[in-house]
Amino acid sequence: MIEIQSRPIQNTTVTVPGSKSYTHRALIISALSDGECEIINGLDSEDTRLTRDALRQLGVFIDQGPASWRVRGTHGMLQACGNPIFLGNSGTSMRLLAAVCALGIGKYILTGTPRMQERPIQDLLEGLNQIGVGTKSLGRPGCPPIEIEAGEISGGRVSLNCGTSSQYLSALLLISPFTRNGMEITVTEGPVSKPYIDMTIDIMNQAGVSVARNGYQRFQIAGNQGYRSGRFRVEPDLSQAGYFWAAAAVTGKTITVDGVPHASRQGDLRLLDVLSSMGCTTRVEPDGISVTGGKLKAVEVDMGAMPDMVPTLAVVAAFAKGRTVITNVGHLKAKESDRLGSVVAELLKLGIAAGCSDTAMWIDGGTPHAALIDPHNDHRLAMSFAVAGLKTPGIRIENETCVEKSFPEFWKVFESLYP
Repeated sequence: MIEIQSRPIQNTTVTVPGSKSYTHRALIISALSDGECEIINGLDSEDTRLTRDALRQLGVFIDQGPASWRVRGTHGMLQACGNPIFLGNSGTSMRLLAAVCALGIGKYILTGTPRMQERPIQDLLEGLNQIGVGTKSLGRPGCPPIEIEAGEISGGRVSLNCGTSSQYLSALLLISPFTRNGMEITVTEGPVSKPYIDMTIDIMNQAGVSVARNGYQRFQIAGNQGYRSGRFRVEPDLSQAGYFWAAAAVTGKTITVDGVPHASRQGDLRLLDVLSSMGCTTRVEPDGISVTGGKLKAVEVDMGAMPDMVPTLAVVAAFAKGRTVITNVGHLKAKESDRLGSVVAELLKLGIAAGCSDTAMWIDGGTPHAALIDPHNDHRLAMSFAVAGLKTPGIRIENETCVEKSFPEFWKVFESLYP
């Protein structure tokens, strides 16, 4: 447990690690490429280590140094693996690697934590079935652990439901160049979290594979090709940047996040627009992007494209005047925790009126009071509610080490806010 110090913080610049989403994708594309790749500023966290170690189980050579990672590509040919591949509670690892394993030899079993075994994956399994990949849920129907039967993949037309996760689409896109006939994917529902699809296509383009698309509804990729080896530079993670911009919002200070590109494809960049609407000032600086807090007012906002920022915004909303309404976030119920119900439960502990439906959340701003916060073993809740402690004395966070899932150095960077 950690108690947050509510003493004043300083105007400062912080550095956050590389994007978790880009790191997963860079590792996979490098592993499937035609030669040696270098990944610069990749995120070293619990989730990305799970993807790294799974790829090693599949026969991929990965050398991780302090400044960069070297990955020796396999030309899309992966080894057989007799032991189950454990993926913890990393939904990204489970979904992307479920498709990647289809490029291997024989059968693969992918499993994870008890929470992972409750998280849905059936729509992806049905998409893999449509291109000739055998799949099976071995426990709860439609959830991990799963069995993937690899072999030559025909490809072809796929109708894919992405109403729960855009990662189903990203998974199929990543393996599409290695199919015999290429793929034409039609999205029948969703997709949620659209910017993550753009990130997948961006890194595919960097590796020499083009994707023809009609918005977010139809995607076409030629078969019998592969990824070109090269160097991938991972930009800062804007989900992690959001906690520090939120800290500025609730304290009235100015916090700059170093190295953030103002034209990033990461959807969480839109948090800046939301904070501006709430009364903050945002600026593009020579060394990054800064937020200065102001008199906060409530907003109504569709967060479907930036679901990871919902707990962060909810904490900021606790200090804003009026009722904040967050819509189009039903898919958060299937994250590391039920992020809608869990966030509401912890806001109520702070004395803040809040509630949620199956697709939305509301928060009535007020004056939070001291509380012991249970992050529900969810890294994003722990980091978001730490922000509340900057303004409210007596905020304690249980299981603070859960932040290692995505930001192992979070508490060290957080401490740097103080003079």
